[in-house]
Formats: sequence, C-alpha cells, structure tokens
Amino acid sequence: MTSAASSVARSDLAELRRLKSLLPPELQSWVTIEPASGVNPPLITCEEIGKDEVEIQIDLARWDQLAKDQRNLLFWHEVARIQNDTIPRDGWEMAALAIGLGGAVGELWVQDGLLLMLALGLCAFSGWRLYRRNNSEKVLKEAIAADERAIALATRFGYELPNAYKSLGSALKLLIEQAPNRRQRKRYELRLQALKKSAAKAKARMQAMQNDIAAES
Repeated sequence: MTSAASSVARSDLAELRRLKSLLPPELQSWVTIEPASGVNPPLITCEEIGKDEVEIQIDLARWDQLAKDQRNLLFWHEVARIQNDTIPRDGWEMAALAIGLGGAVGELWVQDGLLLMLALGLCAFSGWRLYRRNNSEKVLKEAIAADERAIALATRFGYELPNAYKSLGSALKLLIEQAPNRRQRKRYELRLQALKKSAAKAKARMQAMQNDIAAES
C-alpha cells in the first residue's frame, strides 16, 4: 500500500516537473505549479498569490485521465491567461462594497445625507467593477483569446498547427462531457465552436499559401 502511494507521488512530481518545462522561459521564475487542494477543485486553474507570483493549480487525479497532448494544450491555455493578464486577483471591490454597505446602514441611522450619498456611491462603483470583472461575455472572450494563444504556444513548442487544434478540441470535448452544470458546459461548447472556426480559417490560410507557392513554381 505504501509502495503504491509512493509510486503515485513520484508520478505526480514527475508530471509537475514536466509541466514546468512547458512554461515559456520568461515565466519560469515567477509561475509555480502545484497540486490543487480542497473538495472538487477545478481540473486546472491559476491565480495570483502575491506580487509578481502566479500559481497554476491542477487536480492531478483527474489530470492523469487525459491524454498527454490534451494536458499540454489545457496547460498552455492557463499560461496564455497569465500572458494575457486575465487571471483573477484579490481586488479591492469586495472590501469596498462591504465598507459602502456598512457605511450606508450607519448613515441611515444617524441621518447624514452627504455621507449616505458617498457610501451609496462607493457601493455602486464597486458593484459595477465586480459586474464588469465577472461578466460572462467578458470571461468567454478572454477564454477564447487564451485558446488562440495556447495554439500559438503549442506551435512554439514544436506542434504542427492542425495537431494543436485537434488536441485542444478533443480536450474541450472531454470537458463538455464532464462539466458539472449546464452553464459551464455551455461555456466549453462556445469555446469549441470558436476553436473550430479558428481552425477552419487557419486551414484556409495554409491552403492559400500552398496555392501561391504552387503558382509561383
């Protein structure tokens, strides 16, 4: 039993080291890769854990069930989010909203009109910022942009363009099947649709280039 656990632990460490080698050199000094903790964590995600420090977290038990190419493309999607500066941060908005709400309640009690308006203004501004940051359309656009950049990263690491698209597409199909709720499934489906359109455009560009080369020769 102990031997089996040790074997799994060694396998997990080897996978984390392998993924570290897939980071672009410019990110290796400040991006870390760790096993996910908690109950039912996401398959893979990333978050800012300090100034100029980002952590990619992976549910290694589920991760191991994916093919290597699928893992690579999903990993590069998270790397692309870091490069695009679209990872979640502990912002000031929630704290400001709480302060604003507390201040509004307090000013209602003491009936200070000016301070009440300032507190309500703080609530409105922080609430708008939270909505903007978590807007589903914005989140989807950022995910699609990260998919595009993940394809570019794959080619940087030696993938042929069609194979990069196929690997990410198959990974998204698997995520669709495993999605815990309809909302998450829909988001993966929209990403897959956008990926297919991008792949079709890339194929058309490659075909046009080949035709031009053939015409010149």
